[in-house]
Amino acid sequence: MLISLVCFSALCVDLPGLFRKFDIYRKVPKDLTQPTYTGAFISILCCLFILFLFLSELTGFIATEIVNELYVDDPDKDSGGKIEVSLNISLPNLSCDLVGLDIQDEMGRHEVGHIDNSMKITLSQGTGCRFEGVFSINKVPGNFHVSTHSATAQPQNPDMTHTIHKLAFGEKLQVQKVQGAFNALGGADRLSSNPLASHDYILKIVPTIYEDLSGKKRFSYQYTVANKEYVAYSHTGRIIPAIWFRYDLSPITVKYTERRQPFYRFITTICAIVGGTFTVAGIIDSCIFTASEAWKKIQIGKMS
Repeated sequence: MLISLVCFSALCVDLPGLFRKFDIYRKVPKDLTQPTYTGAFISILCCLFILFLFLSELTGFIATEIVNELYVDDPDKDSGGKIEVSLNISLPNLSCDLVGLDIQDEMGRHEVGHIDNSMKITLSQGTGCRFEGVFSINKVPGNFHVSTHSATAQPQNPDMTHTIHKLAFGEKLQVQKVQGAFNALGGADRLSSNPLASHDYILKIVPTIYEDLSGKKRFSYQYTVANKEYVAYSHTGRIIPAIWFRYDLSPITVKYTERRQPFYRFITTICAIVGGTFTVAGIIDSCIFTASEAWKKIQIGKMS
């Protein structure tokens, strides 16, 4: 049996009654309330409005947003000062025996006929070639170029018309919400250009980081490109065309970060939606009810 009274000497205190005095949500008996058609209509609209806002906020809470920022730094310090390059290019009018990849940079690297992690696929019954390769470059200005420089015998009329299928730096980064220039030269078609012309692609490489919700980082590189076409002569007067990719690195790093709305903010927003909607709906209903009652009194006064 619960004891509801606590006595101190001659003073007795009703604990349940004392505790109920702290109730700020006092209840009104139903027989003292008056339902109206207007109140019912406003209540239904209020509930539908709350449901709509709740679903909107829930969708926003579940979905992730991507925030980007810029800063000056070398993001991938564990790479050893190297950048991985993936190149896929077709030369439909130059045989694979003549196609080679050369790499140069300001650190003194000069490699002619790079063959590691690369392959050549013959096209058009041996008259053309598709070069695919993965190689690394140093993080200093330099160039790599597709040419006939590594061939044992130079052709009389080398044809450097080409199509670039892919040129990408770093890890493959495919995120739906990130629209970056990770393969800016993909699809570049120079089949209608001068067969004896050299092609210069000037690349500005921008380091890029993508950090997902788990904190895992992926390092990639975007790049901008400008190109020109010209006929180059060697010191002997011969035309030896090539496809040059001259690159330089930007000191600016772009970082994309996945973020999700904190749970406490979601709860706060929901409480604000429910409380605000009910408050405004109550004010509207009260104004309409007061106005209707005043109008009824005026009508009754006119009739009397």
